[in-house]
Amino acid sequence: MTATPVAQRIYDEAFTDDGEPRRGYDRVLELLSLVDHPAALRHVRRRLLSDGCVFGGVGASGEAFRVDLVPRVICGEDWDALAGGLEQRVRALDAFVRDVYRGRSIVDEGVVPERVVHGAEYFEPELTELPPQRVLVALAGLDIVRTPEGEFQVLEDNLRTPSGLAYAFAARRAVATALESPDPIPLEETAIAILSRALRGGDPTARLAMLTDGPGNTAFWEHSVLAELLDIPLVTLETLDVDAYDVVYRRTDDDRLRGTDGSFTDVGAALIEPLRAGRIHCVNALGNGVADDKLLHAYVEDMVRFYLGEEPRVRSVPTFDLGVPAALEEVLDRMDEMVVKPRSAYGGEGVFVGPHALPGDRAAMAAVVRADPTNWIAQETVFFSTHPTLIGGRLEPRHVDLRAFVAFDGVRATAIPGGLSRVAYEEGNLIVNSSQGGGAKDTWVLQDEA
Repeated sequence: MTATPVAQRIYDEAFTDDGEPRRGYDRVLELLSLVDHPAALRHVRRRLLSDGCVFGGVGASGEAFRVDLVPRVICGEDWDALAGGLEQRVRALDAFVRDVYRGRSIVDEGVVPERVVHGAEYFEPELTELPPQRVLVALAGLDIVRTPEGEFQVLEDNLRTPSGLAYAFAARRAVATALESPDPIPLEETAIAILSRALRGGDPTARLAMLTDGPGNTAFWEHSVLAELLDIPLVTLETLDVDAYDVVYRRTDDDRLRGTDGSFTDVGAALIEPLRAGRIHCVNALGNGVADDKLLHAYVEDMVRFYLGEEPRVRSVPTFDLGVPAALEEVLDRMDEMVVKPRSAYGGEGVFVGPHALPGDRAAMAAVVRADPTNWIAQETVFFSTHPTLIGGRLEPRHVDLRAFVAFDGVRATAIPGGLSRVAYEEGNLIVNSSQGGGAKDTWVLQDEA
């Protein structure tokens, strides 16, 4: 059982506090009024099925990808501000990954504690021996929420194998079969051009292939779609010829050089020699996971200041390093207000939402955290924004976040316009991941009128 949370003020993406449509939503409401909602939603689902859009595997093992009929709108002014902040953030994160494996100045200067880096599950010291690469973070997926005050904040950074871009394409195509569009910035063509440049490190002649586990990978549908759109070979370890390519875009579940037992992973064994020789580049790079660590999230704003000499333009959701005694005690005293997460888990697994929990469950969670604080992180609970969503034939508010994508070619970071808005279909639920029953929305970035 869960407790009934205290009523919170929540930002509504589509309507002001006075009930007036926000910029762009008058047109969305007009388009919705022109269609039969159940029939239009069937159109959306048929298009997704015809595209073969599934997650969690292919064929019978995959699950249908759910896309809501009602698109999310981000006006051009808001998008420009958000995109600039995310691009800044990815430049700093890339600098951090390079620094971690090339000198560790941020640790020497006391900005990030050494224990935080060494305790990261995906920190791999052996990578210091490899030649530098042009590109490490070719594609980042950043999970964005909107606070009750309307401020965008970053909930998580994903630099290993961020997924969802092809699903954003699928959502755009599917909703276009049911609703006319007010001409948002094109997504698919724009994204592929940006991604292709980033993966090749700005060198259009670089020979590029995508490395996949094959149909057993939960994101194999996406691998197939992106490889086709990028016009590059889709290869497995069995078919990879490392001498035929300059860059391998790694989309495998293996994302480490060595496993926890110290032996090479299959991917590590296949790539280590050409990486050592500098004959090939691997993006997203092995070792990027050190910056995915949820505890490092507490220090990303400091990274921006340290590496770029700038103030962060987009803030992180406040995150507590429980290895700091004062932070641990504050979190334990405020378990009814906190979200607590395992440091190394992903996909919404193991998340404890204090405001939704019963007192006994909070006490039990507090005991677990106190016994092993270094393996947990805590964040302020953000009752993030809601968006009108078609539920049982009615438009109902449901919580949404945004998986935004930023490509980095080693020189320039570029945010892909829109991304994938994710929605929790269960009323009041704050976990939007598809693996936890969530769905998605087409996301329109509208150019502001001059």
